[in-house]
Amino acid sequence: MNKILEVQNLKKYFSSQKAVDDISFTIDQGSIFGLLGPNGAGKTTLIRMITGIFYPDAGNINLNGRKFNPYTDVLEIGYMPEERGLYKKMKVGEQAIYLAQLKGLNKKDAFEKVKVWFEKFEMQSWWNKKVEDLSKGMSQKLQFVTTVLHEPKLVILDEPFSGLDPVNSNLIKDEIYKLAQKGTTIIFSTHRMEQVEEICDHIFLMNKGQKVLDGSVKDVKQQFKQNIFTVQLDYLPAVLSNPSFSIVKQNDTDLTVKITDGYKSNDVLFHFMNQQSNIVAYHEILPSLNEIFIRLVEGTPTARQFETVTA
Repeated sequence: MNKILEVQNLKKYFSSQKAVDDISFTIDQGSIFGLLGPNGAGKTTLIRMITGIFYPDAGNINLNGRKFNPYTDVLEIGYMPEERGLYKKMKVGEQAIYLAQLKGLNKKDAFEKVKVWFEKFEMQSWWNKKVEDLSKGMSQKLQFVTTVLHEPKLVILDEPFSGLDPVNSNLIKDEIYKLAQKGTTIIFSTHRMEQVEEICDHIFLMNKGQKVLDGSVKDVKQQFKQNIFTVQLDYLPAVLSNPSFSIVKQNDTDLTVKITDGYKSNDVLFHFMNQQSNIVAYHEILPSLNEIFIRLVEGTPTARQFETVTA
């Protein structure tokens, strides 16, 4: 897998504040990379260095295998900031063409690409409207289009679903998947952990300018699992307790159990099978990214809080 972006020991200080403090990571081409962190974590400063808006105080940025040049490589990047940057008095079609030309397209190619995207997103009727007349959701769709229409290799989306209804959220989400399948790399920054869990294949969590967590979504969830399973039975057996597990929650024949250290999930299955109970369903409960995020940022002792009950 090609490494489209490499960030090496990046630092950025403002007076005595360490906004970005020795951050390093790599992003594979075609991946959807979740950049996470609480307010003030340094995400925006990091993004601004990657896009050439800020110069780092130390460290290196490599884009597509070579040192990042903010004067030329910026054409390979599409950036949709959380603070929208549209000109309110300009007409929608005129603005989209203008922004495409700023990204290196000639007027003819810009017009053709804008036309294709406007048809895809059913925005043709907006062409002569002023941006100030658009709703927040409509402005969001326009901002997304102007971010990706020049076919950048790296797309950075900061809170892209803000203000969108479920239908248009799914529309943008589908386009993100299509871009990734075509080899475009996506950096996705948001506070909505459920969106990250659904969309991203890799996450990077930072707090107070430093790296806290870096890994695939699957590996991270496995790392923070607590050996908690749900067991759905057709009826309760005569002997419910067993050294291999403790019951943390019970609802009729549905149990939530925590496996005792030194035992395996099969030991739980064997217990209920030996009791001649029919097991309707059995699966592990993995912590959500939201629970992991809270645990690491706030220092809570466990990713999911359960209290053991007496069987």
